[in-house]
Amino acid sequence: VGSSNLTYSAQQSGLEWNVRISGSRNPDVTEKVAAVFDSYWNSVDFRPFDEEEFKRLTPSSAGRTGIQLSPVEVTLFPFQERLLEQVAVARAQGHRRNLLVSATGTGKTVMAAVDFQRLRESLPRTRLLFVAHRKEILEQTLATFRHALRDAAFGELWVGGQHPTAFEHVFASIQSLNAAGFKDLAPDYFDVVIVDEFHHAAAASYRALLEHIKPAELLGLTATPERADGLSVLPYFDDRIAAELRLWQAIDQHRLCPFLYYGISDGMDLRNVPWRRGRGYDVEGLTNILTANDSAARLVLQKLEEHVDCIDTIRCLGFCVSVSHAGFMARVFQEAGVRAAAISGGTSAADRAGALQRLASGDLQVLFSVDLFNEGVDVPAVDTVLFLRPTDSATLFLQQLGRGLRKSPTKTACTVLDFVGQHHKEFRFDRRFAGLFEGSRKRLIQHIERGFPFLPAGCHMELDAVASERVLSNIKAAVPSHWGAKAEELRRVAATRPGGELTLRDFLEESGLALDDVFQGSKTWSDLRESAGLQNQAPGPQETVLRRACGRVLHINDQQRLRCFREFLQHDTPPDTEVMNERDRRLLRMLVASIAAKAVPKNASLADGVRVLWSHPQVCAELIDLIEVLASNIDHIHRPLETHPDAPLMVHACYTRVELLAAFGVGGDRAVVAPWQTGVRWVPEANVDLLAFTLDKSSGSFSPTTRYKDYAIAPDLIHWESQGAVRTESGTGRRYRGHAEQGSTILLFARLRADDRSFWCLGPATYVKHESERPMQITWRLRYPLPGDLFAAFAAAVA
Repeated sequence: VGSSNLTYSAQQSGLEWNVRISGSRNPDVTEKVAAVFDSYWNSVDFRPFDEEEFKRLTPSSAGRTGIQLSPVEVTLFPFQERLLEQVAVARAQGHRRNLLVSATGTGKTVMAAVDFQRLRESLPRTRLLFVAHRKEILEQTLATFRHALRDAAFGELWVGGQHPTAFEHVFASIQSLNAAGFKDLAPDYFDVVIVDEFHHAAAASYRALLEHIKPAELLGLTATPERADGLSVLPYFDDRIAAELRLWQAIDQHRLCPFLYYGISDGMDLRNVPWRRGRGYDVEGLTNILTANDSAARLVLQKLEEHVDCIDTIRCLGFCVSVSHAGFMARVFQEAGVRAAAISGGTSAADRAGALQRLASGDLQVLFSVDLFNEGVDVPAVDTVLFLRPTDSATLFLQQLGRGLRKSPTKTACTVLDFVGQHHKEFRFDRRFAGLFEGSRKRLIQHIERGFPFLPAGCHMELDAVASERVLSNIKAAVPSHWGAKAEELRRVAATRPGGELTLRDFLEESGLALDDVFQGSKTWSDLRESAGLQNQAPGPQETVLRRACGRVLHINDQQRLRCFREFLQHDTPPDTEVMNERDRRLLRMLVASIAAKAVPKNASLADGVRVLWSHPQVCAELIDLIEVLASNIDHIHRPLETHPDAPLMVHACYTRVELLAAFGVGGDRAVVAPWQTGVRWVPEANVDLLAFTLDKSSGSFSPTTRYKDYAIAPDLIHWESQGAVRTESGTGRRYRGHAEQGSTILLFARLRADDRSFWCLGPATYVKHESERPMQITWRLRYPLPGDLFAAFAAAVA
């Protein structure tokens, strides 16, 4: 394995390594290389050259502006597809005004163009208004839309003396719109309105336009939804963000540079600083402590010198508490011979611009700032960030960190120093780090205890011993961890709602707890209510068994099951299985088999299971509460399983093995579904092969040599290994290879880890090819490509 390219760097200045590996001695290594190569080879970045297509897409005359269309079609990256899917989910839930938040350089304009192209297929009419504040942006955007739509004559500019004539697809500056008096325009004239750099929308010029227009779809684009002046644009979108690119995703996609984060104990005790609920530390009290003497500032300078290669060449931003704190830090640094300055929201525009230019050019080494986290400070060359303002806001933390993550030819990574003191009990490190890590607080604690092993490539995160202890203690104490404390928190929340019914969703939002905190082991929401002294409905004969089963439905993430289960459960009398259609009966069986299987005999009928479940009103009430929470977490677009209309499965939703068998009617109308433990199941009555596999085999009972057997090669290609005894010419092998001709269906289901209860339904797949036998290594082509987030998680490698 090696490059040894005939290039100047390879032959003259480069140092190259070649590695020879043996497939028999190191099969895990060769399989990893093959898996990564397959992923790259099938990437959308590579495609066969078609000379005729090249000529067709390169017209001699390309429309009014003389812009030629590129012969390369627009293809979105997985993270871009995921963002547009989240916007589509929001629209499916009835939201017609949506905000897309994505870092600078991640292709927001390309995403907007593709989104508009897809809207044209669903809306009866698609008059478009694209709004920006600069002519250069509008010209680039128009070119992007023409490229994406493959239409060199698409759209008209309305900026700088240019006026539209057809008035169907208009790319206008906000200045031109205001000058022309858009109030004469019918509010619903444009069907789709896209506003670029939406953080400007709080300005009067934008506000007047947005209050006037009433399009069928409004899409806002921005990298920073929170403005430096404190005015929020979220009220235009019901205080919600439809789609947001997480920081680690942007780094993984090489859109932002990696960071080297160091959490450093500074010895400060902030526990007596006044705390303002909802606003954090009192600014004056915090400033007094941080500027009491020069020792704290000297510690910052000392640690900075220890963690950067050369302090004379850094371009550093320090985020401070107040104007006086920023000035104080600048003075101490200046006295130590460091070229430093301070700016704030009160600094004149000219002085602020001058300071930023001096920082970019290297005349300044360190610039301390206050309340300038978005538009006020934007220097791609920044390679060092100092967190001198203690904040537990994930938004503020990411905004500050993001100032140093802009890519620049002059840096390979951004050094981040975060100074950790003794904090007030209300301070929440778990909220602060929420933007860096997915998952629960438990998973965050594991990250810290294990030394942050799952960061994006090129990133490093390290807490010194004291800082680590403080952060861990803070996270563990931030919200109730043991059952008694959770019950006490529930009593507290319930006391704030006298006479009102407290739902599970209300409690989670108020307490900051997650579903996993409530459904812990064999405990459930009903148990927590009892422990808190709240009134439940009368228990049924097998209350304990059924309550424990409620945690088995936490994976449900599609509207079909949630809606049908809610309709079933909201009636006091059990549904009549005899009058149901087959699809609804199977949905009901999925519910009953998941909850009541251990409370009925093995041969009990579905009707028997239904009666048992409905004889436990508190369990039914808990399931309704749980469904309300799960419904708010739907984040994928789902489609029915077209190959089997009676099987109530949705592509890209999650299912347990019990639900899969119930969906295909295995076992008839029995309440109990017989267990299925293997990874494959042939269901002859449905003429379908169910293939359920685990992708991440890096833990548990899997050895390194089995790690790369199953993976996504491309969004529509899956590499899968059969069971060990399967031969090419065996009955099973022939059925896999010839399923299309034989009329049988292959359905794929995948989960990330072995401890995941449920599998993602990847939908129907067709045979492409195979290699070897006993086992067969088969490549399947999915009918429905994987969403961006699933492909990123399932792939052996993502370019």
